[in-house]
Amino acid sequence: MQHKLRRYFKLYMICLRTLFISETAYRLNFVLGMIITFISNILFPLVTLLIYANGQSFPGWNFWQVLLIQSIFTISTGISNTFFAGIFWETNANIKNGSFEVILLKPVNPLFFIMATTFNFQGIAYIIGGFIMFALSAAHCAVWTVSGVLNFLLFGTGGIFVMLGIELIMSATSFKWIGNSRIPEIFDSIKQFAKYPMTIFPSLAKGICTFILPVAAVAFMPASALMGKTQVSFYSTLIPCAVFAGIGFLLYFKMIKLYESAGG
Repeated sequence: MQHKLRRYFKLYMICLRTLFISETAYRLNFVLGMIITFISNILFPLVTLLIYANGQSFPGWNFWQVLLIQSIFTISTGISNTFFAGIFWETNANIKNGSFEVILLKPVNPLFFIMATTFNFQGIAYIIGGFIMFALSAAHCAVWTVSGVLNFLLFGTGGIFVMLGIELIMSATSFKWIGNSRIPEIFDSIKQFAKYPMTIFPSLAKGICTFILPVAAVAFMPASALMGKTQVSFYSTLIPCAVFAGIGFLLYFKMIKLYESAGG
């Protein structure tokens, strides 16, 4: 087992090095892509700033508290874009082109291979932008306690599980709805709820975002933990987070087993 893990880690690092060399072959394009991604993140909170600048607000939340939620959402999105987002597009493209069996013939786990070969370096700019917003907002509203930080990490991990589950479920649908590039738009619309405090939504929407598609764990719950607003009910959301990711894995590998190549 240990030997297998070392082998996979070595393969992953080789893939990263190869991708980095490929990405930086056109250095200006690479740098501009990073800068544009970074700037787009800095401009992201402008809508929230305009709302509060005009005397409006989200009930019960000040500007810095909402910005903290949005900064954590940006970090989570950046992690997803860096490590997971390529799963759907690579799976979708290979199925559409009839070349997915080439991946299956490789002597490694197909999901690992796809993740290793679709690492997105521009997603790192997303993460950096998110951490800058996080530092600014946390300085104004975070309550730094050991339990708060631990809960932040716990709920944040649950949120990453949700993001991974979304990518896997989207990718699994590619085996049935071949070439459907609109699927991410549906899930992206759902993820938009994670940008804002869950308390502003109706009970039905809040329940869906907490227990069915638990995007509340992506940003709202980790931010609440840092602000000392953790509720006992938050811990029950960790179960749907794990289940959601588990369903994503099971569904993805189930569809791989049912996959028939273009020649089949």
